[in-house]
Amino acid sequence: MHHMPHMEHKPHMHHMPQTIVVNPVDPCVVEALMSQIGKVVILETTRGRIDGCVVAVKPDHVVLEQRHKKFLVRIAEIVWIMPE
Repeated sequence: MHHMPHMEHKPHMHHMPQTIVVNPVDPCVVEALMSQIGKVVILETTRGRIDGCVVAVKPDHVVLEQRHKKFLVRIAEIVWIMPE
């Protein structure tokens, strides 16, 4: 079978399982969020902006409360944090 030069690195990639990319969680972001517990913040995420009161911070997510509803936001999805 004749291989074209630009195809040599690709054949095995078609059979690879699909992977989900998980961004590493920055401990500095966790620390910054912990300092905001009980305060209202605006979070810019990869899916849009959300604001609320920080009620809990876990190693991989933050819990915000907005109008008596709780939201869990993955820390890896946060682009920036702004205290209100």
